[in-house]
Amino acid sequence: MAINAYAASAAKGRLEPFTYEPGPLGPNEVEIAVTHCGICHSDLSMLNNEWGMSQYPLVPGHEVIGTVAAKGAMVKDLPIGQRVGLGWQSGSCAHCEWCRSARQQLCAQEEDTIVHRHGGFADRVRATADFVLPIPDALPSAEAAPLLCAGNTVYSPMIRHNVNGNMRTAVVGIGGLGHIAVQFLAKTGCEVTAISSSHNKDEEARSLGASSFIATKGTDELKKAEGRFDYIISTVSASLPWNDYIAALRPQGVLVIVGAPDAEMQIGPFPMILKEKTVAGGRAGAPWDITRMLDFAARNNVKAIVEKYPFAKVNEAMERLHSGKARYRVVLEA
Repeated sequence: MAINAYAASAAKGRLEPFTYEPGPLGPNEVEIAVTHCGICHSDLSMLNNEWGMSQYPLVPGHEVIGTVAAKGAMVKDLPIGQRVGLGWQSGSCAHCEWCRSARQQLCAQEEDTIVHRHGGFADRVRATADFVLPIPDALPSAEAAPLLCAGNTVYSPMIRHNVNGNMRTAVVGIGGLGHIAVQFLAKTGCEVTAISSSHNKDEEARSLGASSFIATKGTDELKKAEGRFDYIISTVSASLPWNDYIAALRPQGVLVIVGAPDAEMQIGPFPMILKEKTVAGGRAGAPWDITRMLDFAARNNVKAIVEKYPFAKVNEAMERLHSGKARYRVVLEA
């Protein structure tokens, strides 16, 4: 059966109706009937071929919520009709050291939902069963969709770096990623400081769980925070005064970068050496990470703040994301 989607035929092109034949369903595959799909900046980057790996026609969409419509002969769980989600990854080799240790995001043969394959801006999408995950009943579909990438991206580093409720933490950027990170850290029991260029989002950040706020533009508030934080996560795609953020770490503190800076990072070595500080990359994690994240979100009422658009207005929704005015995630719904 043909899949009806929205695809761009060239870089920076408009998304237009597109139909394709997916071929026979593989024995370990699941076909999802899509009800909701979040729009991520990665979708925009792939649409515009900013990373040089896009293939056209390109169907974006990797924050998918839907129901199981069909499954291969080897798929024993995931009953037809079950509500499920699909994030950035759609497959891996399943037998390398990374896959065998539940770190599939590091697999050299990682398959990504919108890289060299068609994603979730469609009525249906396919993926390997291991990457199709049940959605807890407590999470509404529209608010859950962004958790599959944005939520996973900010929660997985918390697992990697053993973040716990005794830590003093900070979130740089209160946007699509940052507003979720504040909630996760606050619900973990951490003291959370929100960091943004101005105090415009001060009240909203506190409503999400932040206990304090630092504005960086035209103030010395960041410098006054020297030696304050055990864990800082930067969610912005911009160059920052990295040495000031490293100075804000306590000894053995960690600065995690999940938003890609737009220039090379220049970091002085001695604060890193003398106080054993760490700068680390962070990304969307493996299926087990997503499962833990969804369970935590369901138990602690962590939800993305979303703006909803029908699939037929996908170009309007993409423009809303591109404008930077969305508060804070954009979700398509059938």
